Amino acid sequence: MSTERLELLQRLELVRGDITKVTADAVVNAANSALSGGGGVDGAIHRAAGPGLLAECRTLGRCPPGEARITSGHRLPARYIIHTVGPVWEGGGRGESGVLARCYRSVFDLLAQRGWVTVAFPSISTGIFGFPIERASRIALREILGALERRPALERVTVVLFSDRDLAVYQHARDELASAAPPA
Repeated sequence: MSTERLELLQRLELVRGDITKVTADAVVNAANSALSGGGGVDGAIHRAAGPGLLAECRTLGRCPPGEARITSGHRLPARYIIHTVGPVWEGGGRGESGVLARCYRSVFDLLAQRGWVTVAFPSISTGIFGFPIERASRIALREILGALERRPALERVTVVLFSDRDLAVYQHARDELASAAPPA
């Protein structure tokens, strides 16, 4: 493995835990288009952040899949929440992979615009939206490593996984990407 690839991987952290407890410039919420809270990560973030989050989200309008919006972190230890709407899995033939990749790119674009250097992601779209986690993990990590490569100032990207199984899937995908030849 090249020194450059090793340095990128050192700025990527995969953990099992609760994203609502992560201290970072921003945590990412796997939101619905209405930004109204719901189940899974979205519901947990809304509950932990408190009612002020929903009130702020209502001022933003809708968020189409693949895009992202920013709110204050409210009661979370993270200063901000970046809400992104992933695709609902419909079998893979409706552009779901491209929409998921755009979610990560949209988040990294907002981070770059604001000069933020730490962010925590959940596994976007792999809960109630049904995106297969094995496929989603490869897309997520490819986009994250690409952002780390383009933005040397980005200090740490943490992916917070809900279960031991989810963590193992992401670790396996990371190991596959780490051993692959870097893009030309």
